Amino acid sequence: MEQRKVLLLDCNPVSDLDVTLRGIFESPVSPNEKLLYESIRVFESNVPVRNLSKAVTDFDPDVLLFFLSHALLEKSCNLFQSIRKECMEIPILLIVDEYQPDEMFDLLKLGADDFIALPLRAMDIFPRIWRLLRYKHHEDTLTYKLKERLGLKQLVGESHAFVTEVKKIPIIAKGSASILIMGETGTGKEVCARAIHYLSPREGYPFIPVNCGAIPVELVENELFGHESGAFTSATSSQQGLIHEAEGGTLFLDEIDCLPLLAQTKFLRFLQEKEYRPLGSNKICKADVRIITATNISLEAAVKTGKFRNDLYYRLNIISFKLPPLRERREDIPLLAQHFLYKYATEYDKQASAFSSDAIQHLMLFDWPGNVRELEHVIERAVVLSDQKIIQKADIVLPGIESSLHQESFQEAKDRVVVQFESAYIQSLLLAHQGNITKAAQAAKKNRRAFWQLIQKHHINPQIYKSHRL
Repeated sequence: MEQRKVLLLDCNPVSDLDVTLRGIFESPVSPNEKLLYESIRVFESNVPVRNLSKAVTDFDPDVLLFFLSHALLEKSCNLFQSIRKECMEIPILLIVDEYQPDEMFDLLKLGADDFIALPLRAMDIFPRIWRLLRYKHHEDTLTYKLKERLGLKQLVGESHAFVTEVKKIPIIAKGSASILIMGETGTGKEVCARAIHYLSPREGYPFIPVNCGAIPVELVENELFGHESGAFTSATSSQQGLIHEAEGGTLFLDEIDCLPLLAQTKFLRFLQEKEYRPLGSNKICKADVRIITATNISLEAAVKTGKFRNDLYYRLNIISFKLPPLRERREDIPLLAQHFLYKYATEYDKQASAFSSDAIQHLMLFDWPGNVRELEHVIERAVVLSDQKIIQKADIVLPGIESSLHQESFQEAKDRVVVQFESAYIQSLLLAHQGNITKAAQAAKKNRRAFWQLIQKHHINPQIYKSHRL
């Protein structure tokens, strides 16, 4: 069994705590499994404080003991905060010479896992250390999950179009049904998929994201299902696929429309039977994996053109929601911009903290074809290149030519939005009524002739909807 390691950071240069602990760990009452113990006197001149994080990392302790001297309380607390920030994954047991309950509560809030007061006794310190060791993996998991939950703050927005979709996440996260997330590139589909996973009962298991469009066609099946040794010329050893890696958790397949037809057939079988066969294997493997897929195109249109299997589409589309593009939730742009400003000002240690009014207007008037991802990159660049507290319009460099909204009159902008609405509305009715123009016109409460004129105006072909079945 691998020997467990304990490191003491002693903030009191005149204490004899190192000698006391070494005696406890070497005593006959210590557990059968010996602990590898080392210590560092923090404030000695030969151990610069700035090098402590590296010293801790190099030793790679399983538990960190931190002796917080009351005589040097403020200095010790500042150091503790720095160590806790740099070593999030290591359980920390505070050792204090004296304390007040409210002080210890504050320290626990800063990230201590437990504390013990002097004098130290083997019967007191060993149970605490072994409890931390026993739950180290569990605590690591919780820390990781906490980071992911904090990452859900990436779902920034208060617009009706956005909130309406995001409100579905806690509800759909509870089950295991397949989910299809639709939306343009950069709208935050993977962020939503992560949110669904970490709000679900599968949160303690892997979340495996895959971009289907980034995998060469000939390697898709191998990546998903894995292979056995000798399955093909270069297969000198067996390899587990992504489905196996996601066991118990969630497999997120972005750009699912890029999945080749043969792989679609095999993937459909997996969805139906929850079993698959690695390449070159005679063994059937089973897996408990939730599937979340995403696309930035219309899968219904891909089905009609034969590029996507109809039966696979219905298997994936058990639950679906669509993220609106940023241009349809412009009221969220200031919130998102401020969110990214804070993120990158912290990351790059910049003083930028706000935008000027003309800078916000500049952002609001852009159409953002790359959506939230594009906005994030623009804000990051502005933060990096600015040394001011207020980001000005001149600091914001937008790609290409500014939005036509800058030149559009109110009537022109209104006409453009009306055209977009009419086209989407007509297509949705034709889809619902399998291309039957009469029934679609009745649903729209328009006469057939007027409805037909709208179809022609928007160059819509009703025939492509006739084979659709709900």
